[in-house]
Amino acid sequence: MTVILISVLLAVTASTLSSHVSIEMVRIPGGEFWMGSNDSRFADAKPVHRVRLSSFWIDQTLITNDEFARFVKATGYVTVAEKKPLAKDFPGATAEDLVPGSAVFTPPNGPVSLDDQLRWWSYVPGADWRHPKGPGSSIAGRATHPVVQVAYDDAAAYCAWAGKRLPTEAEFEYAQRGGLDRKAFAWGDKLMPSGRPMANTFQGNFPNHNTTEDGYAETSPVGTFPANGYGLFDMSGNVWEWTSDWYRPDYYQTVSQNGAVVAENPKGPADSFDPDDPGVPNRVHRGGSFLCSDQYCSRYMAGARGKGEPSTGTNHLGFRCVKDAQTGVSHRTPGKTETTK
Repeated sequence: MTVILISVLLAVTASTLSSHVSIEMVRIPGGEFWMGSNDSRFADAKPVHRVRLSSFWIDQTLITNDEFARFVKATGYVTVAEKKPLAKDFPGATAEDLVPGSAVFTPPNGPVSLDDQLRWWSYVPGADWRHPKGPGSSIAGRATHPVVQVAYDDAAAYCAWAGKRLPTEAEFEYAQRGGLDRKAFAWGDKLMPSGRPMANTFQGNFPNHNTTEDGYAETSPVGTFPANGYGLFDMSGNVWEWTSDWYRPDYYQTVSQNGAVVAENPKGPADSFDPDDPGVPNRVHRGGSFLCSDQYCSRYMAGARGKGEPSTGTNHLGFRCVKDAQTGVSHRTPGKTETTK
């Protein structure tokens, strides 16, 4: 089935949308696929199981700084990172610690053991979407880079404003694979076919030395690297992406044991539990980022899963939106009007 790529102008009444949004989207045809990964490094992505999805629309690219700025200008929205943390949410924290900010990748000066992420992550006061690495940084000249330092609620708020929603984990993987069947990557079985970088990832010695063979040490403008088979950009690498699913490492096992041959439009578990992070609910991240390396993360691979606490943004985490493909919804393209079937 042909994938329809159009320039979508959604004109929605004020009762459902406070603004007119113009953004490239791709219609993903409904179908079945094998979800998950048999890679020995990804225990939470097992077992591989069959999933059936209805058709849906997905943003062709990550939401950019420019697009998020339009949302903030139109609504006056204030992100989680820009607000002072509440003492009740952080028992034991001092008043000096309760300041607006977010997590920032801070590479060490030399090689370190990879058993503690705090060796390369720091909470930086003043870090937010306009200042991804703190007060001394900015997004000037980075209009087409993906917006980062957005918490789950920030991403969900943008999608709601745009008349859309965040993708489920299953929708993301189905779209990421681009029509390929059980390949290691969104483009095939080799990380760099013919030596060509296919995504913005980490090369060199993680986390202290990125050789930037792909041309980027941090985020890259959306669409820099080749699109996948569905015409989608940055479905692997650049920045992690929020999905709507709660995270449980045993969820795939539960899906496979419920007796269904095919999981139909799964929306994830009802709640989150992670024995590695007890007492902290996590949402699923997908796609990997510019910090994923074959030495440490490798979760730019198709089927691999990430996770994050919903109120936590970082400078390697962003999002894109989806929309249900409803019969009779009109979409305007240059020179004609099409109707989703």
